[in-house]
Formats: sequence, structure tokens, C-alpha cells
Amino acid sequence: MRLAYSNAPRLAFWWIDGYFDFESEQASTVRSGLQRAHEWHRKEELPLLLAQLDKLHARALEPTTPEAVCQLANDLQIRYQTTLQHMVPTVVAVAPGLREAQIKHLERELAKRRADWQRDYQDGTTAERMERRINKAVDRTESFYGKLRPEQVELLRIQMTTSAFDPSIQSRESLRRHQDTLAILAQIRSGSVGADQVASTITSLLQRSYASPDANYQKYQTLLTQQGCSNFAALHNSMQPRQRAQLAETLKSYAADLRSQLPG
Repeated sequence: MRLAYSNAPRLAFWWIDGYFDFESEQASTVRSGLQRAHEWHRKEELPLLLAQLDKLHARALEPTTPEAVCQLANDLQIRYQTTLQHMVPTVVAVAPGLREAQIKHLERELAKRRADWQRDYQDGTTAERMERRINKAVDRTESFYGKLRPEQVELLRIQMTTSAFDPSIQSRESLRRHQDTLAILAQIRSGSVGADQVASTITSLLQRSYASPDANYQKYQTLLTQQGCSNFAALHNSMQPRQRAQLAETLKSYAADLRSQLPG
């Protein structure tokens, strides 16, 4: 955690550049923007994240409720959105100068991302896809709680098999977001979006990525979120004291790493 956070601007640039293949001047603008965003995050947002981690650590040994899980998820989503919004000025500075070849490069990279997702969640038989999902869920859970008991793995299996998760719905929404992004960047590049409207256009694009304009997807996402909160609460409440203690130690370690990154 400490290594990742301290190198966040460099890692973020490497990830974003993979989608756009920036030219020298663009790369310099993006690096500077990422560094400014990181400095702002370290000063303004990191204390808020640490406060959340401290609350989680204090509650790790206790049972929880779906409502508490959903509140945490909502709080973290707000922090995530706030951080992305802070990057809008950098996008505004770079987007008008993107070349057509860079838009095409982004289109190819997004298509690769969808293909990777399809391989993980849509390829193979129903049983094979379910097994992959269960294995990933077990791995994620054990990274916080330690080794799961057989009955807890079975609980995860039941939760996965009764979930409203539908890969075809997720795939359509992913395609919508990617097409939306490509269309907006092409409009900005062409000059059809006025210079004084670029920031609001990018902000609107981000908002559509948080809250889909598709009413059917909104209902689906709400149902999936409610199930996720209930499932996580049930899984946490199934944990033995030693497993909750492992969660507490993991959270404590994360907090210590991040606290070392506070300014001053």
C-alpha cells in the first residue's frame, strides 16, 4: 500500500498512457496534472480515507448490517468521484490536442479490455463461468480474512449462484460507456465543443459513468448493490473471531502505510 500510494502518479501515468500513447508535450501535461492531483489527494483526501479505515478497524471485530456496508460503499464512491473530478482540468488541457490516431488507439485498447472481460465472465459453460467467479471471490475474501472454512466457501457459492449479476447487462453498459467516451473525445478534438464547454462536457461524461442514463441498468445496479451489501454482511457475520482479527490487522496495516504518506 505504501509503495503503491507513494508512486501513484507514475503508476497512473503508465496506465493512462497505455490507452492513449501520449506524445512528449501531452505526456508532460498529464504527468504534471497527476502530480498536482496526488499532492491535493495527499493533503485533502487521504485524511478522509484514513478516517474511514479507522472506523472499519474499530468495527472489524463486530457483526455488521447490510445498511452499514452500503453506507461504507457510498462513502467510498463519493471519495472516488471527488478524486476523478479533480483530474478534469488535466483532461481539458489534453483532450483538444489528441490526434485521430490516438482516438483509434484508445478504441482498440477499450475493445481489448472488453474482450478480456468477456473471456473472464462470458466465455465457457455456465458452470465454468461460475467456478471462475467463485474462485475470485474466495481469493479476494481470504486476502482480508485469511483461510475460509468450507461452510464459508459454500456460503459464497450460494451467494454467487443466486446473485442478480448478468454479464450480458454488464457488457452492454461497458460498451455504452466506451462509445460515449470515444464520441465525446472525438467531438472535443473536432472543435464542435466550445472551449468554454469542454470542462462541463467532461464532467457530464464522468457523471454518466457513475450513474448510467439507461433506466433499466439503473434498476439492475440498484438490485446488485443491495444484494452485494446483504451478501457481504452475511459473510462477515459468518467469520470466526480469528478471521475478524485478521481483517482488523489487515486494515491496521493499510492505515499505517497510508498514514506514513500524510504531508508534513
